[in-house]
Amino acid sequence: MALQMESQAPPIKVETWLRGEPLALFQPGKVYVVEFWATWCGPCAAAALQLVQLQEKYKGAGLEVVGVAADEDASAPVEARAKLGAWLAEKCPHLNYRIAFDSAGEMNKLWREPSFSVGIPTSFVVDRDGHIAFIGHPRQLDEVLPKVLNGSWRTSDEAKAADTARIARNGAVAREQALKKPINDRFWAAIKIENWKTALSAIEEGIALVPDDINFRLAHVHLLLHRMHDMQQGMPVIRQLVCDAIDRNSENWMLAALGQLFGPAHDHSHFPSAERFAMGKKLSEHILALNPPQGDGPKFRSYPAVARYYYDSGNKDRAIELLTLAVKSLDSPGLSPNALKQHLLPDLLQALASYKGGRAVKALSTRLRKTFSGRHQSTIGRRKYIKRGVNLNVYWPIRPFPWRDRSK
Repeated sequence: MALQMESQAPPIKVETWLRGEPLALFQPGKVYVVEFWATWCGPCAAAALQLVQLQEKYKGAGLEVVGVAADEDASAPVEARAKLGAWLAEKCPHLNYRIAFDSAGEMNKLWREPSFSVGIPTSFVVDRDGHIAFIGHPRQLDEVLPKVLNGSWRTSDEAKAADTARIARNGAVAREQALKKPINDRFWAAIKIENWKTALSAIEEGIALVPDDINFRLAHVHLLLHRMHDMQQGMPVIRQLVCDAIDRNSENWMLAALGQLFGPAHDHSHFPSAERFAMGKKLSEHILALNPPQGDGPKFRSYPAVARYYYDSGNKDRAIELLTLAVKSLDSPGLSPNALKQHLLPDLLQALASYKGGRAVKALSTRLRKTFSGRHQSTIGRRKYIKRGVNLNVYWPIRPFPWRDRSK
């Protein structure tokens, strides 16, 4: 039976509770946010900080947040629990809501699968009468949750339209994922044993089946250029990806291609330098035309990648200018949630400090202290740019290869 708005909320069936008191039943009169997340999921870190804020803000109105870790990468449950404990201690030391752990797949079967929820983080809002009020991304909670709490959400046309659109959208994605699953299974089996030729064969079959799948296209480039180091086959593939990205006028595709050419996780020493920078220039100019510096569009997602191109090409001042605009865009009116800003800002400032050199370090630390001076000071996003390169989940919208195996 499909799980949607107005459905009775499924039960909570988990192996153990890592934080907070166990929850057996939803109490009448309370509103619950049931959040599915994982430690490997970049956006889940920002969502966790947001949920801390929402729990504190609306606790008096009867809100209870429940985090469900049901999708961990580990060889055994004990390893997954250890990983979760370490992640929570580092990223969310001031956590103020329950965390449940389930490695048996019960929660996914009860909640995510019948609701066509194909990705994480995913939030389920359970209303005061135990029925589902909302299913979607946690970034929508700032707008939706107050309406659920005051009782106006479920009766609104907005809520009904949103749920209808979600079912259609996620249903289509679920059908496509089922189509791709045999290919993904073969691909990941080959990746685990570093059998690049078999992995390449699987990806080429996937592209033939779904030519517009950016993850297949990106894996194709990465396997040839960064794993097999086959420049003869790989260069035509990256050229085609660049052309297709520009023809689509898709920021997501252009950033994906730019990441293969300038992503800090990759060794580009074997690339033809002149062509690499020519492609980077073309992509960067199109991204800036799509989201110009003088425009009102948010810069924090795309400008760091473009700045990396300019920095590597020797235009340090342009790189600093673009990163500065990316930082300023986090203050754009209407940017929500605030947790997103707190997640992204440290890495942006670390990158900016790196580009400026030692002169910026003092100013950086001062601004970080001001930004994270509140009670719920978080370590989310404080990876060291200088040591490991830019936080890829922030600076490259498509996860660096190899991505986590989410095919099962």
